[in-house]
Amino acid sequence: MRLILLGAPGAGKGTVAELLIEKYGIVQLSTGDMLRSAVKAGTPLGAEAQGYMNRGELVPDSVIMGLMEQRLQSPDCESGFILDGFPRTIPQAEALKAMLSRLGLSIDGIINLEVPRGVILRRLTSRRTCSNPDCQAIYNIYTKPSKKEGVCDKCGSATIQRDDETEEAIGKRLKTYEEKTAPLIDYYRSEKTYASLPALDGREVYENIVAFLERR
Repeated sequence: MRLILLGAPGAGKGTVAELLIEKYGIVQLSTGDMLRSAVKAGTPLGAEAQGYMNRGELVPDSVIMGLMEQRLQSPDCESGFILDGFPRTIPQAEALKAMLSRLGLSIDGIINLEVPRGVILRRLTSRRTCSNPDCQAIYNIYTKPSKKEGVCDKCGSATIQRDDETEEAIGKRLKTYEEKTAPLIDYYRSEKTYASLPALDGREVYENIVAFLERR
């Protein structure tokens, strides 16, 4: 099973991905994880990416696509994968389509998670993250609070609100999403594998995704 999950920050892609991974025995892929792994391993592409990051520049699509192509050929991707938050732009989507064709792979489902802006703001501003870089457990003060307020259940470190999860920062992230990533909805809308589903409840949208995939 090979899937693309689309949706604004805070749409619940991570929650839904966990359920789909458990059901289908597939892996979740993110460009951030791939970049960190490549840099840590000291691969040629990792070194190239590190150079851009050290200069405070965005890592270009050519490097991202190179990392993605290598990752998709890893043994653990043979059973399938979920692309979480990728592609982000139409040029990336076009490059991904060409790469998948070159590798002889197809996508079984392109799922867009629909969530109102107000719900996203509530979700993200109420998120708290463990400050321990080796833990990074995530909590929510409304739906998944730590047992002791401000303290991580797993390691006992302080939980914090990240700088990019204040209301002002989230507003900027949503604006960037609407400008650069939302056009992907129109790009993919005509695909038979595309579905746009309400995602107010993680379990419900998961069941709707499974039903959509099984109908196909």
